[in-house]
Amino acid sequence: MRSSNPVFSRRGFSRDTGYAGFNAPPQAGGPAAPPYAGTNPYAQGGNPYAADATNPYAQGQQHVTHAPPQTRPMTMDDVVARTAMTLGTVIAGATVGWLFLTGSLGFAVGAGLVAMVLAFVQSFKRKPSPALILSYAALEGLFLGALSGFINDLPKMNGAPMQAVLGTMAVFVAMLVAYKTRIVRVTARFTRFVMIAAMGFVLLSLVNVLFMVFGGGDGLGFRSGGLGIVFGIVGVVLGALFLALDFKQVEDGVTYGAPREESWLAAFGLTLTLVWIYMEMLRLISILRGD
Repeated sequence: MRSSNPVFSRRGFSRDTGYAGFNAPPQAGGPAAPPYAGTNPYAQGGNPYAADATNPYAQGQQHVTHAPPQTRPMTMDDVVARTAMTLGTVIAGATVGWLFLTGSLGFAVGAGLVAMVLAFVQSFKRKPSPALILSYAALEGLFLGALSGFINDLPKMNGAPMQAVLGTMAVFVAMLVAYKTRIVRVTARFTRFVMIAAMGFVLLSLVNVLFMVFGGGDGLGFRSGGLGIVFGIVGVVLGALFLALDFKQVEDGVTYGAPREESWLAAFGLTLTLVWIYMEMLRLISILRGD
């Protein structure tokens, strides 16, 4: 499946992950060889989504059958456990950054840049690397903690980071409920719309940074005033929509028998999206408070 994250593309639950048995294609001239037969409720022709054109794992061509899988399928418990581990590492890093790096923003920005590089490296790896993902989480946490502490010490900003945390949690819970109750349905059209909107948002953000660097001031005005508020709201909404895409990836991975290792990619993607929402929420709160 293609990336569902607004900043980085990652390979997860796809046909080229290199895990034998997941997405096992049909034999030439014969019936499909179902992955994880005996435990897969969709095996033996019972998959109600087999004819669905939106199924990212449907195989329409004939290939040589892969070898039997070597790992058990991913479960929701795997995703929850690894997401908790990844987010816990972010929180631990943020605590250190808040307590010791608030006055050293240069070091914190450096940690953030290294975290971005690690995220890109993981995005282009064929298989998840838990060490790489947790290293990203720790460095990203240092950056977020130092930045949040710095903002919290500014005039009229006391408590803003905690409000951003609560806002991020509220967005996550609201989108999870909307997704589970099918108020939000992830379709091909929905995915295209979100991806196009995200590309436009990121492009405008980059243009704004360029104007700030070379023209000085507030660039195009996306960081203050009414335009800044609108831009911040759009950023939060986009993050919420990407959460729906992340939930869909997790659901498909569990349903169609992704290998257990893929749960690390699910945790990585959810962490990236939550960091996005927190940053946009923090910026929006800062604008609303008038700083």
